Amino acid sequence: MVFVLLLAMLVVILIAAEVFTNALEHLGEKLGISEGVTGSLFAAVGTALPETSVPLLALLAGTQNAATNEEIGVGAILGAPLMLATLSVCLMAVSVWKRRGTHGHLRPERTGLTRDLNFFLVAFGFATIALFIPHGMVAVRYGLGFCMVMIYFIYVMVTLRASKALVEDGHVTEADSDMFLCKLGLPNNMVVIVIQLLLGLGLLIAGAKGFIGGVEEASHLLGISALLLSLLIIPIATELPEKVNSILWIRKGKDTLAFGNITGAMVFQGTLLPAIGIMLTPWEPRKEVLWGIIVTLIAAGWMRYLMAKGGIRVWHLLVNGTLYIGYLVIALS
Repeated sequence: MVFVLLLAMLVVILIAAEVFTNALEHLGEKLGISEGVTGSLFAAVGTALPETSVPLLALLAGTQNAATNEEIGVGAILGAPLMLATLSVCLMAVSVWKRRGTHGHLRPERTGLTRDLNFFLVAFGFATIALFIPHGMVAVRYGLGFCMVMIYFIYVMVTLRASKALVEDGHVTEADSDMFLCKLGLPNNMVVIVIQLLLGLGLLIAGAKGFIGGVEEASHLLGISALLLSLLIIPIATELPEKVNSILWIRKGKDTLAFGNITGAMVFQGTLLPAIGIMLTPWEPRKEVLWGIIVTLIAAGWMRYLMAKGGIRVWHLLVNGTLYIGYLVIALS
């Protein structure tokens, strides 16, 4: 029965992702903004909002066991960037492996992807340093958290500022098919676009919630800790299904949108959420936490290195998937 539920929720998520990305392309086209802004800001933040609620609810309104709440919060906060930097980008590459070949090129707009990775690596570096700041140094920990919040606001400003030049260079967002609601006879205007966006996002949330329920039920059979549950299972249930958007976009040749959806979410969830974790949880270098951060930084640094050396090929991102498998071995041993 659990597997039937998981399959049904996966179908809902796939339909929702198609509805959401279709409306988002029309929104970007209507506003005349670049693919980088559409992917890194609109798509990334929109699809990351449901997952963001998991650690917040765990820390602010979780169970009566404070230690369990903190474990779930820390795991969910760090598990999301880990999943995005490793397994999500790997699956995106695998989805076009047959079409482009092992040595085929992936061609996101370079400046936008480099910008996303730079901001993420700096912010996650702060999160790593905070692991070793004693609990008694409250001012230092809060100062690091505030710096990470400011990093995200600067990132938003820089991304929006870059949009105009990218549009002029031919990187404007273009919808390659009619909007679904317009096929029902509705006009293509902002009101209808927003309605379809909300419809798609609502279906994503509903599908992800149902998927979480099924995965949590299955995870109980494994008998793993709350920290490992939140580091491994929750991101699979929340992040991975919603990044189907990136698979849909890259299969259509929209590499900038596909990568932006993932790396933009990495910046969002690598700045604001760790800032909350630093200020509201013990934020200690436990084995699962420390290795999760190390693997995430290696995966993001690997992509940044590839961009500096000339670009990303399909096989390069298989390395990121291998890093995720390596983390599983370490965390479960």
